[in-house]
Amino acid sequence: MDNNDLISKKELLEITGISYGQLYRWKRKNLIPEEWFIRKSTFTGQETFFPKAKILERVNKILSMKDDLSLDDLANMLSPNTSEIVLSLDEIKKRNIVSLTSIELYIKTFGEEKELSFDSILYIYIVDKMLVTGDINLEEGKIILESLKENYNKFGGKNCDLVFLRKFGVSTCFLVSSASDVYFESGAKIIRRLNIAEIIEELKIRLINGGESNEQ
Repeated sequence: MDNNDLISKKELLEITGISYGQLYRWKRKNLIPEEWFIRKSTFTGQETFFPKAKILERVNKILSMKDDLSLDDLANMLSPNTSEIVLSLDEIKKRNIVSLTSIELYIKTFGEEKELSFDSILYIYIVDKMLVTGDINLEEGKIILESLKENYNKFGGKNCDLVFLRKFGVSTCFLVSSASDVYFESGAKIIRRLNIAEIIEELKIRLINGGESNEQ
């Protein structure tokens, strides 16, 4: 990671106004992932740095929600553990979590289910985001749904990225570990690379807010 993409602990505390104690309390509560604390050598010795965009977004998110939710509730919301979340199709439609188009595409691909697990809702949500931004068409959405359904659970809850690319009008997608670099043949273009853990957080917030979100 380039140094321009990092922010020092000192800068983080100054910019956000949080204290050293708050930062490490949030770390203990798993609100901030351990791997975001990056130790690097500097001319003054060892210092702690963070991925700048991610840590600033996370701190702002915690600060905006900590008055309404306890730290434990926030930790549960930000945790990738989602096994207990199940919603009916009617509830998903009523809460406007995803578009009817994406729900219908899921049903057409896998058949209608009375209740959907969080993972299934996540797959629909990912495809919905990409349809809304115009990154994919419905046939490509079907390919992504099938790929997620077949492969996502193979990561066993570990963080991964969805990579969608296209070459000469032919599209494909695959899942890779988030830390992995991806290299492919010339002429192929990455249309979108989405971090699944970040999408899970976004979806959880959307569920809490009853489907109201400005993020796409």
